[in-house]
Amino acid sequence: MTTPKYWFSAKRYGWGWGLPATWQGWAVLIVYIVLVLGGIPVLQVSKGSLACLAYTAILTIALVAICWAKGEPPRWRWGKE
Repeated sequence: MTTPKYWFSAKRYGWGWGLPATWQGWAVLIVYIVLVLGGIPVLQVSKGSLACLAYTAILTIALVAICWAKGEPPRWRWGKE
């Protein structure tokens, strides 16, 4: 039985994920950053702050969904086990 290769490793302390562990995870994170940083100025000027906030929220929800699907199962961690 092989263990799955997670794209995002769990944080050592706290709940959630840390930095990406594979190239796929890094690609997802880079695309997220490019979309957020590239879309904010365009939306801010043309649609306003509310559209900019909604755009960022949708992208962040998508990133968390990918982390949830492809990352280590989230749970509270207190350091080394």
